[in-house]
Amino acid sequence: MSGDRIAGTAILVGLLLTASCGGKDTSSRTEHPAAGAQDSAIARSNLPGAKGVGAAMRLADSAAARRAREDSISNGPPEPTV
Repeated sequence: MSGDRIAGTAILVGLLLTASCGGKDTSSRTEHPAAGAQDSAIARSNLPGAKGVGAAMRLADSAAARRAREDSISNGPPEPTV
């Protein structure tokens, strides 16, 4: 193969890989409703790692509350209506 053909093939492969790696929209990620109940049951059990599950759940709840506070602050007070 000539150098131009190898370069063209490499560019084509790169473009195909880039196009196929389109990211998912994670802004609307939802968790299965039973997942929280299952995690909380594991956290209350005596299974190995249960304390870690509980700690991770508390951390996730804390982060969600912090994001909610930051969002409410960034929105600012409502404009007075005249």
